[in-house]
Amino acid sequence: MIQLSHLVGVTGAEGFIGSHLVEALVASGSRVRAMVLYNSLGSWGWLESLSAETLASVEVVLGDVRDESSVLEFLRDVEVAYHLAALIGIPYSYRAPRSYLETNAGGTLNILEAARRLGTARVVCTSTSEVYGTAQRVPIDEAHPLQGQSPYSASKIAADKLGEAYHLSFGVPVVTLRPFNTYGPRQSARAVIPTIISQLAAGQREVRLGSLEPTRDFTFVTDTAAAFLAVGTAPAEKVVGQVLNAGTGREVAIGDLLRMIGQLMDRDVQHVVEVDRRRPANSEVMRLVCDARRLRELAGWSSRHSLEEGLQQTIAWFSDAANLARYKSTIYNL
Repeated sequence: MIQLSHLVGVTGAEGFIGSHLVEALVASGSRVRAMVLYNSLGSWGWLESLSAETLASVEVVLGDVRDESSVLEFLRDVEVAYHLAALIGIPYSYRAPRSYLETNAGGTLNILEAARRLGTARVVCTSTSEVYGTAQRVPIDEAHPLQGQSPYSASKIAADKLGEAYHLSFGVPVVTLRPFNTYGPRQSARAVIPTIISQLAAGQREVRLGSLEPTRDFTFVTDTAAAFLAVGTAPAEKVVGQVLNAGTGREVAIGDLLRMIGQLMDRDVQHVVEVDRRRPANSEVMRLVCDARRLRELAGWSSRHSLEEGLQQTIAWFSDAANLARYKSTIYNL
């Protein structure tokens, strides 16, 4: 079992899940080197919202996973690398598919090659339930067929297969964690739960969404962060070379989710369908529900928050005026 008292690296640390993972790692006693996408403003993204006490254990490095030299220097002396950096917005992947391939697959290739050269003790790569496409059987286990129903999901399938190839070809100690739909504070408004909550919190009478029929398996973000820690520290013989799902096993239709959030916020919800928010017909993933038995058996993880509990915490965060001000609730976020 790996002890996280040594240096741990996190790419995509400025993002939604990444910033929560950094918090969890520091709380576990780790020193963290956090890669933030280089920008001329010097912004650290959501890391800037963390406490000074937490940031005292974090070395922030501005870089880019698409650049192999940047990645090589970032991983030097890192014992466990958590690779979360990715382009994640599915609608934007229809407009800019090449950028998704270059970042999601190309960035993963750079991480794996650097880990190979440096002898990194463990690499945890981040997958997504979107690689399964619409469920052909439920619950979805790791043996479920993969289907690239969007350029985003295709780029993540490519990244997953690179991790598999580097483990089998070169012995790189890769674990692939495949979270289902994570939600919670700090999430981008391009995701459905922040989209609903931010519109209602801003006082809008009508909630603008796409399809209400698809179902999803929602996991609260601190539970997802705990899943990363679990696969990063579990004995190598149990998890290295494995692909492991992280989800609750509870399936919720978007329409039911909308009504649930409306009730929790004590709002009379009216839904307006916006065509621009719908995916192309053959690209929509209609059903996702997770089988996380292998993750429980091999790493001892299970979700701790019910959907209702997680939604209450998320609503409270978005209802804070300072937090809500960061979001453009009247604009559709790709």
